[in-house]
Amino acid sequence: MPEQHPALADSAFLKAVRGEPVPHTPVWFMRQAGRSLPEYLAVREGVGMLESCMTPELVVEITLQPVRRYGVDAAIFFSDIVLPLKAVGVDLDIKPGVGPVVAHPVRTLDDVERIPDLTPEHVPYITESVRTLVGELGGTPLIGFAGAPFTVASYLVEGGPSKEHALTKAMMFGAPDVWDALMRKIAGISAAYLEVQVEAGASAVQLFDSWAGALTPRDYREHVMPHSSRVLERIGATGVPRIHFGVGTTNLLGLMGEAGADVVGVDWRTPLDAAIATVGDRSVQGNLDPTLVFAPAEVMTARAAEVIEAGRAARGHVFNLGHGVIPSTDPDQLKRLTDFVQGYALS
Repeated sequence: MPEQHPALADSAFLKAVRGEPVPHTPVWFMRQAGRSLPEYLAVREGVGMLESCMTPELVVEITLQPVRRYGVDAAIFFSDIVLPLKAVGVDLDIKPGVGPVVAHPVRTLDDVERIPDLTPEHVPYITESVRTLVGELGGTPLIGFAGAPFTVASYLVEGGPSKEHALTKAMMFGAPDVWDALMRKIAGISAAYLEVQVEAGASAVQLFDSWAGALTPRDYREHVMPHSSRVLERIGATGVPRIHFGVGTTNLLGLMGEAGADVVGVDWRTPLDAAIATVGDRSVQGNLDPTLVFAPAEVMTARAAEVIEAGRAARGHVFNLGHGVIPSTDPDQLKRLTDFVQGYALS
């Protein structure tokens, strides 16, 4: 691992995720590098999503754009949940307006066994991108990024996005041997993908489980949690803090913490004080409703203040939206929110 920039020792984000006293509540936004920024749309024009994720110059520029514009306390590595699958040779593409589409969905053990394990040699452009970014960011931490096994498995089994996850659950309940093999395979790929980012200099990681909210606590504990734990345990060996976030996971927050997270991301549906009481001695991340940036600034900041105040009860608190930035968000409003959170007096 490269030597860390000395200013990272003073990072409010890294202090918060470790549960240390902070000079201000740190703030960053999921999907801060994305479709709400005109400069993002300009550099992505005519370039496919996966192609942009595999082009170091674009990855670096897109990751840096929100740091320049907003002055957030952390950068999130610009990537996509399915990129590691593409890197090892799975036939898939991201179709505009649809999402990831897999040409040959996984159905059998043979299908699983045909998916190679990921090595650093599969993703040299990731190593190059992270190293360049770490040099550019200086004292601003870079958060590595990967999809959690359940969400990635759902794309592979369904062949694309799904609301019901019926095929996924049919495999989970009806073909547990195939399910276990698939989840082990994806856990290995996700962990290796995060390790590449950490080895190149990322200061923390986020494991993102978009679809985990479709599960009951029992099914999450039995069929999913062991595999997410495997990813988080491997990354834990590197010493970097681990954020674990899922959407619609009010009933799973305690388990997601137990899976091995240092920080549990909380979506906007769960009151932050209730989440803090559930996750134990862990830091939390969140959780302003993403639509509040469309409200008048004084309404948005009043609600943000409530989130900050609730966050005081946690071991540490990183301010974020309760999900990703909505594409039609006004960047100027996000700048106002960033300034408000960073200027909010904690003493």
